[in-house]
Amino acid sequence: MAARIMLIAAIFVLVLLAAIYGVIHYMTGVPGRSHRGPLPALTDEERALSATLKRHLEAIAAREHNIPHYDELERAARTIEATLTSYGYSVGRQEFAVAGRTVRNIDAVIEPRAGIADPQVIVVGAHYDSVAGSPGANDNGSGVAAVLELARLLRDYNGAGKRIRLVLFVNEEPPYFKSDAMGSFRYAGALAARGERVVAMISLETIGHYSSAPGSQRYPAMFNLLYPDRGDFIAFVGTPSARPLVWQAIRSFRSHTAFPSIGGVAPAEVPGIDWSDHWSFTQHGFPAMMVTDTALFRYPHYHQPSDTPDKVDVDSLARVVKGMERVIRDLAR
Repeated sequence: MAARIMLIAAIFVLVLLAAIYGVIHYMTGVPGRSHRGPLPALTDEERALSATLKRHLEAIAAREHNIPHYDELERAARTIEATLTSYGYSVGRQEFAVAGRTVRNIDAVIEPRAGIADPQVIVVGAHYDSVAGSPGANDNGSGVAAVLELARLLRDYNGAGKRIRLVLFVNEEPPYFKSDAMGSFRYAGALAARGERVVAMISLETIGHYSSAPGSQRYPAMFNLLYPDRGDFIAFVGTPSARPLVWQAIRSFRSHTAFPSIGGVAPAEVPGIDWSDHWSFTQHGFPAMMVTDTALFRYPHYHQPSDTPDKVDVDSLARVVKGMERVIRDLAR
């Protein structure tokens, strides 16, 4: 009898361990291999891109910009629109009223080749408002600068079958976070109402801080057992519904780009996993994920007055932006 009980207990433990392994593999077993070792020298294109990204940050995120600082929010919006116009785009606006003010999402749309009716849609976006008390250079001037330069880099996109929407969202930060006053929630709702077939939404959120110092990276509970303690990587994350998209994106990034990366999915209850504009698209049933430097889990100036343009590692940001250009081109094929 004792031997039988021990056998049953052993089987139970093995099944439990197999189940735990299966869950962990499902969440974190992403394709490809992260870059290891020294980074290659910046290319001439990446050096020029780094300088341009720095100019965008200084123009958009040198001062607090949100509804309480409406003039600065408007100045940032006009700068974004002028930049997209200079890149040859017809700029779109989605205006709506919040707290007695008219605010807007801003987009630039790259259409697929002629003759494709009802195309699939890729949305790449970042929020351009800053949190109260902060100029928001990394959160999220870095994402805004990236979207602007992706618009420039993708101007030659043609011959593929998907529509690409490059969007700058308003009102991501509190008190509008995860509400219907969030710019991305309004934008996703409009796409859903028109029946646009969004097959991928990528939120670029706080992507400009990196450190190779031991202990520079933190995580929600237990994830430190799975991932490195150096904050030198870019992360591709989402909730389980986005798993195929996360896998596609990180596979593409790793195949093209010599920069450290991690990826995975986790339930929305895990802190940070849905803390950006991809949340809005998930609420409307669209596959949506976030690309991030992990924000508060790494960045010491997160939501602080000290989140200024000089804190952003524009060289690393340039590498990530070039990597994301390749990801978008792959997704658009």
